[in-house]
Amino acid sequence: MPDSTTGAVFADAFAAEDDTLLGAREASAQFGIDPVSPAVGAALAVAAAGRPAASIVEIGTGVGVSGLWLLRGAPHAQLTTIDVDLDHHQVARSVFAAAGHPKQVRFITGDAGEVLPRMNDDSYDLVLVDADWESLTTHVDAALRLARVGGIVLVARVLQGGKVANPAKRDRPTVAYRELLKAVRDRSDVLAAVLPVGDGLLHLVRR
Repeated sequence: MPDSTTGAVFADAFAAEDDTLLGAREASAQFGIDPVSPAVGAALAVAAAGRPAASIVEIGTGVGVSGLWLLRGAPHAQLTTIDVDLDHHQVARSVFAAAGHPKQVRFITGDAGEVLPRMNDDSYDLVLVDADWESLTTHVDAALRLARVGGIVLVARVLQGGKVANPAKRDRPTVAYRELLKAVRDRSDVLAAVLPVGDGLLHLVRR
């Protein structure tokens, strides 16, 4: 049987991070933020590069790790990143500037639940959801509304440390992710796949 832990370590090592990304990861630790893993970051970059994405929305900035990976894949894209924490945005602003993206990132500091309804439908090539589980379904529904037909919605952490696959695990975050996966699998307007990188990455394409 394959050693999944060894595979995950290898995948993270394969996704090389430069000094700016490593600095953002260190800043994340100082804020107590758990950023996406390098392997998940690489998957974000590949998804952004494939279209290629010109307009991206990120729900949950942290201090810029996932945003840097998205812009690695689509270096000319305009990134709109939303986070409720002003301190996170202040650090992320310097991180993106250091990476050479001082004018490509629009920061919206506020509750995504209030911000997303004011954004334009069918206007974005890629939307990343990496936010609190309490608003998970609402954010994913909003992300699919914002995405163009053929656009991509990515949702981080959908396997919840393997708990989602174990029906005996019934804590509220695990149930929320499990219900999300069932809901999108049954939708006719999206194509869905779960990528077993990091803590799981849900990849949706709007039809």
